Amino acid sequence: MDNKRLLLFGAFFITLLMIWQEWGAWQAAKNAPPAPVAVQGGSSISSAADLPDTAPTPGVASPVGVPGTGQVVKQAKRIKVTTDLLEIEIDTLGGDLRVARLSAYPVDPATPDEPFPLLGDSGELFNVAQSGLLSAETKLPNHHDIYTSVADDYSLEAGQDKLEVRLSWRGENGVEVDKIYTFHRGSYLVDLRHELRNSGADQFSASQYRQLQRTDPGQQSMFLYTYTGGVIYSDEERYEKIDFDEMSDKKLAREITDGWAAMIQHYFLSAWIPVRGEANHYFSNVIDGNRFILGLRGPANSVAPGAAQQFESQLYMGPKLQNDLEKIATGLELTVDYGVLTVLAQPLFWLLTFIYDNIISNWGWAIILLTIMIKAVFYKLSETSYKSMANMRKISPRLATLKERYGDDKQRFQQEMMKMYKTEKINPLGGCLPILVQIPVFIALYWMLLESVEMRQAPFIFWLTDLSSKDPYFVLPLLMGASMIIQQKLNPAPLDPIQAKVMMALPIIFTVFFAFFPSGLVLYWVVNNVLSIAQQWVITRRIENAGKP
Repeated sequence: MDNKRLLLFGAFFITLLMIWQEWGAWQAAKNAPPAPVAVQGGSSISSAADLPDTAPTPGVASPVGVPGTGQVVKQAKRIKVTTDLLEIEIDTLGGDLRVARLSAYPVDPATPDEPFPLLGDSGELFNVAQSGLLSAETKLPNHHDIYTSVADDYSLEAGQDKLEVRLSWRGENGVEVDKIYTFHRGSYLVDLRHELRNSGADQFSASQYRQLQRTDPGQQSMFLYTYTGGVIYSDEERYEKIDFDEMSDKKLAREITDGWAAMIQHYFLSAWIPVRGEANHYFSNVIDGNRFILGLRGPANSVAPGAAQQFESQLYMGPKLQNDLEKIATGLELTVDYGVLTVLAQPLFWLLTFIYDNIISNWGWAIILLTIMIKAVFYKLSETSYKSMANMRKISPRLATLKERYGDDKQRFQQEMMKMYKTEKINPLGGCLPILVQIPVFIALYWMLLESVEMRQAPFIFWLTDLSSKDPYFVLPLLMGASMIIQQKLNPAPLDPIQAKVMMALPIIFTVFFAFFPSGLVLYWVVNNVLSIAQQWVITRRIENAGKP
């Protein structure tokens, strides 16, 4: 394999990555169910079918006395909760978390006062967090029942570290339940507690369920595929995607101790996290073809007459900040999905964050410094590759003469070419290993920059105000294409006319692809190409001038 073929292989590999992303986007768009229909008044359709499976499981109670299938559940009264990071709306119907807006993450930099809506139950966005209690012997409140609250508005005031929102339900059977949300300053993690009191004459068993219910939004980008769907974690399977197609094909039913269940999307997630050491039944369901449910149901606890019982859990609603997520639950940081190259991408992210925190507080310059560091690590390997290319370039005219001399006699041409390599002490495989070693690192960096929420709306310089979106004036993609052309000029010209045509087309193809890529990714490629050009030019000039008087 000569260096030109290897470069073609590398370009082909990266092109395959891009095509795979396009295929993923096409498949997601093709298989996506119809978009949810907006319900007037912001109401949502709900039924007993969106409760956990009524089939009993060992140690877990089953629901009774729930509304009939097909019943329409509308909004009741809204309770607004405002913290330093969250704008929340809780519906007294079920005590559901119906709306969650992230005030620190605007929808668009041009509208900083419009927070990103992670949860919502109106228009095209249906993504809600639900919870309740189940019992086989008595009526307990699920997310179809009405709670009451002493206030309609709650705010985390200055100097206040936490905010408690209490909802109450009273049953006719002497059962009382308080559903309590606790919000914390500087945190996207919310504590949930069900306080159950049995004032009746009968003993019963009760269990808590928590679920996330959302619609499939379909693929959001034509050029970049990012996963939207369910994820569960267990010590056995670790990070496991439960996508919408899988939920449609088969219901999830698994017993997991610890773990968590989440609905994730690009940059953000919502996740139910049980109490440490608690065994839960994890389940999924599909309602009306395009409402997907992923949740967990805890073990049943006996509640004697006059006794009380508490059920606790936590809900995370926020950005995929790795350092925060790993402190909340084991494996939660894996929702920042770097795929099979996580082992490389995570150290790269750590280094990028270190540069940002300790050297320069600008993600664009941090990317440039990281690229320089990576280039320095691979300097000697790159030097080997560029030396091989320079030597090949030096003998290119002689190889062209050989090709003309032997015409269609490919076997003779190969023999003479190998003889020339031996005479000139050129190893045609000399550039293979360096490039092959670097490809996984480059791809890992690509995924790291694509998945990191830190890049979202991060400004760089001048017109580049969002490193997670495309360059609005296409300057970086054009620079990237120009750098590819310059690199080609430094490489030996292909003897094969088909290879020559492919090499001429690659800068155009890559420029078109990169025109729609996040500018942070394109910035990395431009800097890497410029550094490669500088190193290759110096090495090429040195070798070409060797032996000259």
